[in-house]
Amino acid sequence: MVLHQADGSVVEVSRRVARSAIVLVCEHASFHIPEALKDLGIRPSARRSHVAWDPGAMAVAQRMSQDLDAVLVASTVSRLVYDCNRPPDAPDAMPARSEAYDIPGNVGLTDEEKRARVARYYMPFRQVLTSEIASRTNPVIVTVHSFAPIYNGEKREVEIGILHDRDSVLADAVLRVADGHNVRRNAPYGPEDGVTHTLKEHAIKHGHLNVMIEVRNDLIADEAGQAVMAKTLAGWITRALDILGVDACKA
Repeated sequence: MVLHQADGSVVEVSRRVARSAIVLVCEHASFHIPEALKDLGIRPSARRSHVAWDPGAMAVAQRMSQDLDAVLVASTVSRLVYDCNRPPDAPDAMPARSEAYDIPGNVGLTDEEKRARVARYYMPFRQVLTSEIASRTNPVIVTVHSFAPIYNGEKREVEIGILHDRDSVLADAVLRVADGHNVRRNAPYGPEDGVTHTLKEHAIKHGHLNVMIEVRNDLIADEAGQAVMAKTLAGWITRALDILGVDACKA
């Protein structure tokens, strides 16, 4: 599913009234580029590629939201417009190049233009996510992403990455129960790649359990694969929280 809010909203909240303390997050849910940005000058092939969004991630997150009875917060604009999993001062928050693609509309942005993007796309997402987390007792933050099976010409064997920053408590528990797939810790990315901003800003600072999940996107390219993966991941999260003695059914 590709998010695009007709009312111009840059963040979508699904299942706001949910029993679970789990807060699901999908920062790269959409490849939508607002008309005013003129597709950022990129080629049509790039506009729907993995550089613009995380294919399949939103569909998996939505199914996990149902299975876990958990709220889901998602961005409705492309990561090329603003990557909500990056702080404003990160070079790849508004990348001028992503993998093999140049992003002309992000080249030479002035400080004023960058501040305008931050105010329009990042701050509303941040504020809504902060509010949803604050409304729950002992929240558990789980972010859902996907990655390309081939990147810069290199094939990736890992199927599911369980990522964490300095707090690995939930990630460790998930890795204990994960089975049936090639699952690796902090792969194909890790904190050194700057991908744990949401975890650091919204979870670790406040002592909340957290984990980031990366799924190779060829495994979730259709509804059948998305359903199977969502059920698998929801099961892992549930079992991991059981190991930690956390009752996530109470929001």
